[in-house]
Amino acid sequence: MKTLNKLTITLGVVSMLAISCQNNKEKTPVPAQAAETNSIEAIKAKYNTNIPEKILTPDVVDTRIGTLKFFDGLPSDETVEKVYDNLDFMRGVETFLNGIPATSIEGLRLGLKDVGVTASNQVVIFNELMDSNPLFLTGNTSTVYATTFINLKENGPTVVEIPAGCGPGTLNDAYFRFVVDMGAPGPDRGKGGKYLILPPDYEGKVPAEGYYIAKSTSYVNWLILRGFLVDGKPDYSSNMFQNGLKVYPLKDKDKRPEMEFVDGSKQTFNTIHANDFDFYHELNDVIQREPVSFLDPELRGLFASIGIEKDKPFDPDARMKDILTDAVAVGNATARAITFKTREKESSIFKTGHWESGFIGGSYLWLKSDGKGGRFLDARTRFFYAATVNTPAMVLEMVGLGSQYAIAFLDAEGNYLDGSKKYSLNIPANVPAKDFWSVVMYDPQTRSELQTSQPLPSVNSQRSPLVKNEDGSVTLYFGPENSAPEGKEANWLQSVDGKGFFVILRLYGPLEPWFEKTWQPGDFELIK
Repeated sequence: MKTLNKLTITLGVVSMLAISCQNNKEKTPVPAQAAETNSIEAIKAKYNTNIPEKILTPDVVDTRIGTLKFFDGLPSDETVEKVYDNLDFMRGVETFLNGIPATSIEGLRLGLKDVGVTASNQVVIFNELMDSNPLFLTGNTSTVYATTFINLKENGPTVVEIPAGCGPGTLNDAYFRFVVDMGAPGPDRGKGGKYLILPPDYEGKVPAEGYYIAKSTSYVNWLILRGFLVDGKPDYSSNMFQNGLKVYPLKDKDKRPEMEFVDGSKQTFNTIHANDFDFYHELNDVIQREPVSFLDPELRGLFASIGIEKDKPFDPDARMKDILTDAVAVGNATARAITFKTREKESSIFKTGHWESGFIGGSYLWLKSDGKGGRFLDARTRFFYAATVNTPAMVLEMVGLGSQYAIAFLDAEGNYLDGSKKYSLNIPANVPAKDFWSVVMYDPQTRSELQTSQPLPSVNSQRSPLVKNEDGSVTLYFGPENSAPEGKEANWLQSVDGKGFFVILRLYGPLEPWFEKTWQPGDFELIK
């Protein structure tokens, strides 16, 4: 009986110990000496030698994420949970800011898929120019777009035949990196030619001659071509593309698939990446599709830290999904601040006024100070949040070739442009553009063309019947109702009451005065 009692007591003690261990499985026991000490001197007193204060951690630290507590530098369970939540949040925000180039390309691919473009021989062409119906980041109303996607994994080396007379054309990879220019700024210099695009892992034979050869870093690539207006009309370029553009796998050069053209004008479709949790799914789809070599380990590691990793499902638990939902909201707000209210002094094109450059830092590789400042991260985020097409032809000083851009988000007083108000904008005489210049209005919400009663919310020196001033300049007028003086109604662009807007001034074939900054557009002046 005594033995039984001892056994019962022993089992009871073991059981209590087991329960105690189970209850403490996820919590670190707090040492008895864990009295909070904020005095660095008290901490230093426990050492034999003089320990530098800068390497010590007090027991209580107040931060922007709350109060953090430690015992002798060991974080409490509550602190560990708090900082891991914050770390996941920060990496979620950084994934948004750094993932935009990839999801923007993916948004374009999905948008073209929605209008029937699922193969490289299918091309969207804007026969009547790009109006404000499609959602397309800072689309152009002044050139005829022809665009498609090529998939090098499915088709292998792919040929793109460019017709003579093609304007600026570019191929970008799945992270919006430059692959090759075509047409006027490309090696064919507008004379037309055959381009052979090789997959990133291609090791086969390459034709000895007859092609301009470029190797991409990704399987999926975006092709965007532009044709100029002739006599103010798109017909010439539309016919040029439909009769001369060919895209086909090299292996099918003797039995090329017939080209199919989809008219994108007046169609409604979306090509813009998500600004909510779906953003992470879009990015994951890109990561799963592309080769490991597509991104460097640092960037790939950032994405993997929140669960986006090649050959693994992206399936965050409830905690992580809540954190990432918050992170994408903050990331989106951050991208909008970087885009619309930049703090970079390098953004200013001129010494005075509020015209800003799209390519802050002047590098299509997004290098800061010729690489001394590394990758210009905010400049890259800003560009791809608001725009598309990455090519040196939009950055380098190519007199008479390529294109240059100036963006206005603010009026002369430094306030956002407000669609409820009326403005005037003076474009001085002798605009330094060999081909043409244009001004297009955009919606800050969608970064697409502003939707008004004017299908093409823009003016174009080739297409618009602009009325000049006596000195040869042109004054444009903006407002919800026609605010132009009598006789200059053609110079009015409509805004939307209660909405903001911004504009882009484009110069095709920019000339010396632009690069020398001896010619400068006026600021938006409020009409009171």
